[in-house]
Amino acid sequence: MNKADLIEIVRETAGTTKAAAGDADCPRRWGPVDAVFEAMAKSLKKEGGFTIVGFGTFKVSKRGARKGRNPQTGETIKIAASKSVRFKASKQLKDTL
Repeated sequence: MNKADLIEIVRETAGTTKAAAGDADCPRRWGPVDAVFEAMAKSLKKEGGFTIVGFGTFKVSKRGARKGRNPQTGETIKIAASKSVRFKASKQLKDTL
C-alpha cells in the first residue's frame, strides 16, 4: 500500500472527495491523511516518539558513527551518525496478523 492507496481508502470510508481526503496534488489543502503524517513527523522530531494504542509505538533511534566498506572497491569509509525511526507493533496488531 502506498499513500495514494491510503487516501483512496480514507475517501471511500469517509464518503468524501479524493482532494478532501488528502490528495498529494493539492499541497495547500491538507486532508486528513496529510495531517496525520505531518503530526507524526512533528511528534517524532519534538518528543522523540509516540504511541498509537492498539497499533504500535514509533520511536526515534540514534545510530552512532562507524566504519564501513565500499563494496565495489573494498575501501574503508566513515559512516556518519544518523537518526532513524523504529516501529514496534502492539499486541493487538500482532494478534490481528
